Amino acid sequence: MSEDNKKGCCCELCRHKERSDKEYKDLIARLNRIEGQIRGIKGMLDDSAYCIDILTQVSAASAALNSFSKVLLAEHINSCVANDIREGRSDKLDELIKFLPKMMR
Repeated sequence: MSEDNKKGCCCELCRHKERSDKEYKDLIARLNRIEGQIRGIKGMLDDSAYCIDILTQVSAASAALNSFSKVLLAEHINSCVANDIREGRSDKLDELIKFLPKMMR
């Protein structure tokens, strides 16, 4: 494994990122919980649950997805963006600055 891959560096050409097993497992666990929440919401709709009860679960799923995004964003800043800056480049930082308004909608 190259030194860049040990740091979790993003591949410049193919836009892939090496993630540690821990990071990968954490992200997958979060997505699995969110997927379960969405299935639960569908089940509530199938069971004709009360609107506010469904909306409460939708709110929880939205919060979980936002939390997932924050964890992924922090990891991106700590690895891809930081490595890019350390190497004297600002491509990833520029990309992030352009992306943030989309994330904040």
